[in-house]
Amino acid sequence: MTQTFEHEEVTLRRGPRSGLPIIVAIHSRALGPAVGGCRMRRYGSWRDGLTDALRLSEAMTYKCAASGLDFGGAKSVVALDEHTELTPELRESALVDLGEVIASFGGSYRAGPDVGTTPDDMVVLRRSSPYVFCLPEEQGGTGDSGVPTAGGVLAALRAGADHVFGAPSLAGRTVLVSGFGSVGSRVAAGLAADGARVLVSDVDPAKRAVAARSGLDWVDPDAVLGTRADVLVPAAVGGVLSPRTAPLLDVRLVIGPANNQLTDDSVADLLAERGVVWVPDFVASAGGVVHTLGREIDRLDRQEAVRRVEGIGDTVAVLLDAARRNGTTPLREAQRLATERLAQQGGRVTAGQRA
Repeated sequence: MTQTFEHEEVTLRRGPRSGLPIIVAIHSRALGPAVGGCRMRRYGSWRDGLTDALRLSEAMTYKCAASGLDFGGAKSVVALDEHTELTPELRESALVDLGEVIASFGGSYRAGPDVGTTPDDMVVLRRSSPYVFCLPEEQGGTGDSGVPTAGGVLAALRAGADHVFGAPSLAGRTVLVSGFGSVGSRVAAGLAADGARVLVSDVDPAKRAVAARSGLDWVDPDAVLGTRADVLVPAAVGGVLSPRTAPLLDVRLVIGPANNQLTDDSVADLLAERGVVWVPDFVASAGGVVHTLGREIDRLDRQEAVRRVEGIGDTVAVLLDAARRNGTTPLREAQRLATERLAQQGGRVTAGQRA
């Protein structure tokens, strides 16, 4: 059986200093230079890291296209195994190795932080390549993209609530945030400030005390998918919604920043059949890249960049209205929006090709 390979370019290299697998996957540059974060995390095998890079870079293509950004999608991964002791020295060596790979693309791939990396790590990458975003603000960058990412999710949630519940406010609604990290904790705080009853969950048990200090209720991670709530916000790992887990949901709306939430596109249809509205993660999670590119490429001031991020809510409203009108799903409408933009520039991706 022949497998279609949709990516423009994939680089896999053993870091000459670190000895670690360095992976860069460029899915598309049809709309402009590819952008995507640098992920450093543990995998069962470097092949799992490669799979992650392929899926995430494809999602970045859709994220940029659906958001109206003139950029393509990419992702880089430094794959650690379960036995790797990530000392400060090894971390720096891996970042220098990755920076050299990024530099080799001559600006056609531009990188930023992702899971396992920080704005401070971008300073190390900048030594090798000027095409790195989100350095600390004191060094001329935009810093942590978690704040605008959370802002975009909140805008998407308001649009989703208006569509499902008839009002944009989530005051009095029960919202379960699964993943209490940098973005999830900010989303939870924003929802609580708006008057929602917020439940949170995380695989790290230490986060329970943090949640308690914020007055948030805790849900055991194993019980998340079966917990009754109005809204579920997936804010941790991907692949949580599958043909097996979709029937367990007891919510009406699912919107969150976790990447690649579905194991495959058919799950969107299963959710719709059960009356669950799911907004594609590549739309809801775009706040970070929208803000970063607005500030660092278009040189927008903070206020205008925030307005762009809040425009994610308008995009979500359009997609939900189109799905209702056309009898489709928000995923199909988001894919259509993205692929039409790509097709106008000769992009090769067509609706239905996402893994």
